[in-house]
Amino acid sequence: MTGAPLHGWIILDKPVGLGSTQAVSAVKRALRTGGHGKAKVGHGGTLDPLASGVLPIAIGEATKLSGRMLDADKAYDFTIRFGEETDTLDAEGAVIGRSDVRPTLAEVEAVLTRFTGPISQIPPAYSALKVDGKRAYDLARAGETVELASRNVTIHALTVRQPGLVPRSSEPRASAQAVEWMPEQARHDGLHHDITLSARVSKGTYIRSLARDIAYALGTVGHVTMLRRTKAGPFALESAISLDILDQAAKDARLQELLLPLTAGLDDIPVLAVSPDQAQALRQGRRLIGHAAPPGLNLAMLGDLPVALVEVGTDISVVRGFNLMSE
Repeated sequence: MTGAPLHGWIILDKPVGLGSTQAVSAVKRALRTGGHGKAKVGHGGTLDPLASGVLPIAIGEATKLSGRMLDADKAYDFTIRFGEETDTLDAEGAVIGRSDVRPTLAEVEAVLTRFTGPISQIPPAYSALKVDGKRAYDLARAGETVELASRNVTIHALTVRQPGLVPRSSEPRASAQAVEWMPEQARHDGLHHDITLSARVSKGTYIRSLARDIAYALGTVGHVTMLRRTKAGPFALESAISLDILDQAAKDARLQELLLPLTAGLDDIPVLAVSPDQAQALRQGRRLIGHAAPPGLNLAMLGDLPVALVEVGTDISVVRGFNLMSE
């Protein structure tokens, strides 16, 4: 027996090691397990396998908003380990540079102002950007030199989250599991091997590049050892669920309880109430004339039912229609 089709968002707390495409597949499996059959499923912004945190998964008609979610601001917590740069700019890569320089907390805090606001950054060679039709990471893995153009992004906020912990061992690249850690206050020289920062950034920002450039500005090198997305657009960790919770809800036929409405991704859009006749006109792609509404993007609603994203100017035109009918 197939349950009613679902339309909305499931916000995953993606674990480290899982790719975004794999996360989409996990939601598809959960839908089948829950008896909802096939449905359109997509994610609202790639999250690297080595990163964890908020991954919005759009289901059904909500997939029409995935592109808008890609353009949304994101927030991250990330840890920079100073002293080593890797080719991937994270803990997975090979070390390509070393430095004995370690910054103080005051030095880190002082340099962050240089990376707040509009900045230019060069994306990592190990990225999904295309060069002559090929993914940059495929070229890099094949040993080719990858040269990517700089891009303009905006860092809305950048702060120290915690000073970090300093390993007792001086063994290079020692893993967190292999190292005995001591509290930062136990150090007397005030130098930091690691620092954890929080950032709120525009679309297209590479945190690995940001970490690299912060290290350079401090006269050293570094790479990201922890990356956790804490917010994507309107969706934060508070509404995110684990894969275990997703799987159990599917087995219990309770996926509907985890689903956020389609409109949850549009909480910053003014609502435009329309009549049944106007809703029908918008569903047919026709323009509305003589209807007072705030200029710009609006969400046309028939009662509690989303009808379309519309652009209001001299008239009202459909930007993206939703194929939803009231029960």
